Amino acid sequence: MTVNGHVLDSPALNVEPGDHVTVDGRPLPAPAPLKLWRYHKPKGRVTTHRDPQGRPTVFEALGPEMPRVLSVGRLDINTEGLLLLTTDGGLSRHMELPSTGWLRRYRVRAKGRVTQETLDKLQSGIKIKGIRYGPIEARIDRVQGANSWLTMGLREGKNREIKHVLEHLGLSVNRLIRISYGPFPLGELKPGQYVEVKRRVIAEQLGTKTAEELGISKSHKRGGPKRPTPPA
Repeated sequence: MTVNGHVLDSPALNVEPGDHVTVDGRPLPAPAPLKLWRYHKPKGRVTTHRDPQGRPTVFEALGPEMPRVLSVGRLDINTEGLLLLTTDGGLSRHMELPSTGWLRRYRVRAKGRVTQETLDKLQSGIKIKGIRYGPIEARIDRVQGANSWLTMGLREGKNREIKHVLEHLGLSVNRLIRISYGPFPLGELKPGQYVEVKRRVIAEQLGTKTAEELGISKSHKRGGPKRPTPPA
């Protein structure tokens, strides 16, 4: 291995952006450019590259034009809606941090009844079976037969948080749809569709400091799909 023409005699070397690295005389491939997509995850797909149980995955459903991507967080197999996909691990980790303060908003259908007064108490957080859940925004949208439709927003996203909290209140979730992640909406995407987020929009939403750390420029122009890509 060589770095900038010098043969390495020790593995302990920090490589900087812009360094020329070769292995067996061949240059390392350039990293994939930072990109972000909004994807409408259908119910019935797991958010993993390989599933030991052989269940269909989110990534298997993407078109051949897509590079290798990571998900920003996960949605379980029965949850639908917005899943953000990116080529950049640093961006994914940053967007998953609770410290970003980004609200993840969901539409929820649950069997049972609950009062708005009870839901309002969730704004102070709740402890269930030793697990502390942070503040949750929740409102009743409508009651339909045996089901209640709610809109809920949270910032932490612990594993199956909404299901556990509503079960504690006596409701059983039978449909869960994420409709936004911070400033990024599900919009009109149909299940299986995805659309690339403009680089300028990513930079604006992350803020100047974080965008610069990730190497994103508002003025950088690049092509990209203008319409949602249909399911593969």
